[in-house]
Amino acid sequence: MVADCPGIRFNTPALSWPLPRANRSRLWLPGSNVTLPPSGESVVATSRAGWRNSCWTSPVPGVLKRFPPLQRAQIVELACLEPIAKGLHITHWTTRDLALQAVADGIVAAISPRTIWQILHDVDLQPHRTRYWRTARLDAKFKQRAEKVLWCYGNVERLAREGIWTVAVDEIPNFQVLERRPIRRAIPGSIEQQEFEYIRHGTVNMLLFLILHTGRMELVVEAKKDAEHYIHELKAFRRRHRGLKGVFLIQDGDPSHTSGDTQAYCSGCGDWWRPRFTPAHASWLNQAEMLVGAFGYHYLKRGSWTSREVFIDHVLASAPEYNQRYAHPFEWAWTNQQMRNWFAKHAP
Repeated sequence: MVADCPGIRFNTPALSWPLPRANRSRLWLPGSNVTLPPSGESVVATSRAGWRNSCWTSPVPGVLKRFPPLQRAQIVELACLEPIAKGLHITHWTTRDLALQAVADGIVAAISPRTIWQILHDVDLQPHRTRYWRTARLDAKFKQRAEKVLWCYGNVERLAREGIWTVAVDEIPNFQVLERRPIRRAIPGSIEQQEFEYIRHGTVNMLLFLILHTGRMELVVEAKKDAEHYIHELKAFRRRHRGLKGVFLIQDGDPSHTSGDTQAYCSGCGDWWRPRFTPAHASWLNQAEMLVGAFGYHYLKRGSWTSREVFIDHVLASAPEYNQRYAHPFEWAWTNQQMRNWFAKHAP
């Protein structure tokens, strides 16, 4: 534990790292009052050398006592601005950029990037991060499709007792089979390390069925991702479960799902296949995507395979193991009524 800053109690180990020599020249700007450690010293060492006010250690509430609420609010407001508003051409803020700008704007006389981080952390603001999303088309078709899907989710158990399953389906298309050698397994004091370079062994298309009332999965490997092979696997699924009265099939709008041949096959089966499509750009309503994430985490992430055939053997053997070790119904809390309220609030 470090207790060099008077009046501050550290409940977590202090962070200590030497600043990279190659980057040290970029940390200082002429006329800047941003508090940074001197060259060649670690964070803890600088604190012991008298840099007590910088507090480049684990963030603690006492660090922020030097900055009143108004200054903190101004820094948060600054972080919410686009950098171009300050005449800068950077695309996003870093804590160092914000520290420099806060001094330049006269918000504070001096402040460290670490303290900037703490201020933003306290309000859950992360200007250095971004996330992509796709906006669903909130129209009548969205509402109609979402209602049908959510009705199935709300009646999974009742339907199963009547001999009608609710099954969600999704693909993992063109999965790259990569071989990485060597792999250094984790040992005490060192995490697992993988060679950056890899050997490609082609791609594999996987189709996953999720049986909602049990959480169990079925996995097949498709030679090609198209309507012909999709129909072939639907026929095989029906043969495996011929004792059922029918299946509500939850799927997205992939061309192999919506093609004329697929629709003709489902229609020709009478009422056995009951397709339900997720709305456009709203495949997150498909619970099979949750299965893809769970299965990929346990059986695909960090893997290395010496050939395409070895990989196929691996995934085909992994599905039964997943059912034994991890399978359970996914918790789904979004009801039709909640969707309607949300739709009424956000629809144009």
